[in-house]
Amino acid sequence: MKVCFVGMDNLPVLAEEFNMHGIGGEQVQQTLLAGALVRRGFEVSMVVFDYGQADRRSWSGVVTHRAFRQAAGLPVLRFVYPRWIKTWRALRRADADVYYLSCAGMQLGLVALFCRLHGRKLVFRVAHDSDCEPDALLIKYRRDRKLYEYGLQRAHLVLVQTERQRDAMLQNYLRHSTVARMLVQAAAEPVEREVDVLWVNNLRQFKRPDLLLELARRLPRLRFCMIGGEQPGAAELYAGIAAQAAQLPNLSFSGRVPYHRMAGRYAAARVFVNTSDSEGFPNSYLQAWIHGTPTVAFFDPDGVIAREGLGHAATTLDDMAAQVAALAAGGADWQARSARCRAYMERHYAEQDVLGPYLDGLEEVCHGTSN
Repeated sequence: MKVCFVGMDNLPVLAEEFNMHGIGGEQVQQTLLAGALVRRGFEVSMVVFDYGQADRRSWSGVVTHRAFRQAAGLPVLRFVYPRWIKTWRALRRADADVYYLSCAGMQLGLVALFCRLHGRKLVFRVAHDSDCEPDALLIKYRRDRKLYEYGLQRAHLVLVQTERQRDAMLQNYLRHSTVARMLVQAAAEPVEREVDVLWVNNLRQFKRPDLLLELARRLPRLRFCMIGGEQPGAAELYAGIAAQAAQLPNLSFSGRVPYHRMAGRYAAARVFVNTSDSEGFPNSYLQAWIHGTPTVAFFDPDGVIAREGLGHAATTLDDMAAQVAALAAGGADWQARSARCRAYMERHYAEQDVLGPYLDGLEEVCHGTSN
């Protein structure tokens, strides 16, 4: 079976030489899944941005097809050229049986139309709770919202991260979906826990980086590390956070750190903190837990942190500060939660177990009765 992942930002995860470019969690997920499929005999390709790489170049068995440069084209006109036209050209070159996309956006509609015209199959993977909520979509233009809705209805299979997303997708879009857990990179070798509190996220307003700064002010004796890259349209936010971070002697602000260098950061942290207003199912949680790093967060997907004892699901900043301070002190409670994190990952996130819904779904859409 030939599977093509349409993930414009995937190359910085797939190819370490391009890791100076920014990524998000779903780029990690697509790349990990692509590698797992290659190891199981699938013919795998990706449609990615043009970073100057050769077309059809292969990394780890994944063939890449260039679409367009991220900033190319004139406003308004660039929707058609280069974005639509060059994306379709890359899709044709990939010539896959199944095309796989993640994240709400206009691209889903463009690829859905391509699949309909060329008799190919389409799988869509939800990447954020807002993908399932029409009033919360992180899509700026009405045109792009309509394209997303069209693509969502035309997808042969919809995958979600959590039961909450599954329920919201059915309620809001009348689409049945399948819960598929996420893949995670193997843990790095154990190292000394040199950082008390680690925060990792792209710097966007709803990620609430300001709350991490306030947490550092309230806990001046703890060593904080903040990692996050600047996002398009958020330069002012990034500059403001960086300036405030520089005034805090107990906080190290690292900016963007390449994905390939992150495993050791999770291994070296005593506590992982997430301050976001909303999420999907953060990759960072899995990366923390596989390294035995408990998580303190406001966002608890399907209640797993509270239910499994993987840290603490905070309700207020005061609550978060108290729990972070207690866990950062180490001791028996930290040891117990750290052990639960590792055990939970061993029970639920072995690659072969996680892959089940993906492999079954691909088989069904390609050879079954879907749509």
